[in-house]
Amino acid sequence: MAVLVTGGAGYIGSHTVAALLDRDEEIVVLDNLQQGHKEALLGGKLYVGDLRDDEVLDRIFTENTIDAVIHFAANSLVGESMKQPGKYYHNNVYGTLCLLEKMNEYGVKKIVFSSTAATYGEPEQVPIDEYDRTQPTNAYGETKLAMEKMMHWFDTAHGIKFIALRYFNAAGAHENGKIGEDHQPETHLVPIVLEAALGKRPHISVFGDDYDTPDGTCIRDYIHVSDLADAHVLAVDRLRTGADSAVYNLGNGQGFSVKEVIGIARTVTGEAIPAIIEPRRAGDPAVLVASSQRARTELGWEPRRSELEHIIKSAWNWHTSHPDGYGDSM
Repeated sequence: MAVLVTGGAGYIGSHTVAALLDRDEEIVVLDNLQQGHKEALLGGKLYVGDLRDDEVLDRIFTENTIDAVIHFAANSLVGESMKQPGKYYHNNVYGTLCLLEKMNEYGVKKIVFSSTAATYGEPEQVPIDEYDRTQPTNAYGETKLAMEKMMHWFDTAHGIKFIALRYFNAAGAHENGKIGEDHQPETHLVPIVLEAALGKRPHISVFGDDYDTPDGTCIRDYIHVSDLADAHVLAVDRLRTGADSAVYNLGNGQGFSVKEVIGIARTVTGEAIPAIIEPRRAGDPAVLVASSQRARTELGWEPRRSELEHIIKSAWNWHTSHPDGYGDSM
């Protein structure tokens, strides 16, 4: 029996493939390589194609005995989603519809979904829990929420059980040094800070230093990518036991400010990393931290790499050995 990982050549997907390989799982990967990299795959059987391609999905489900699906494939840039919402609905929502219909056709009844805490929008409380209001403030979060709701109705109608995992910021790189974060364009804070340390950026921009936080900068929840990968594997295990559908937040239990991230990066890299204070960005909440208590209790998930220094050090090790990402691996 195989696990199908859609978007498995991407950042979190490739780390999840690595975690599955550690358990000797049979793995099938579907990725259109729009953001993914063949070099990020340490194993598994790769199909290069799109979720919306009926022929590719038929090949996957007929050529392999799929037991469960882990679904990462999606566009995920918030800013782009506000300019091109149609692209996000077509790729994210329609792509998921194609996948769920094909799963139903072939009798595959388990799916773990890489969702996002952007489904909550502006938080009502901190830390955020799974029962808080979901009111996304961008098209990306709205499409992810629509995908969750679609899974609910496929469960109701067809018995396809799902676990949706909501989280904010993945960071870091695998301890083996072979896989890490390579996005074009890069929008995540940790790799952007490290690009400044490498001299690939003149400075790091800090958007606002007058928030109601201890140091005035925004606080966010950062989780080591391998801890996120472990959670996806545990969710597959839970569905295999016959568990009902569920939604879980993933967080490390504390948030880190922008200044804290930059400060630790300076310590880890030994570089000055110039920072420039710029005006706030519209819609940036002061604090976004998710409670993961339910995931800890029901999935047995325990983040083991939650120290910020460890997260940044692992990312730095990868970026220094891959200064141009997978395009120039050493």
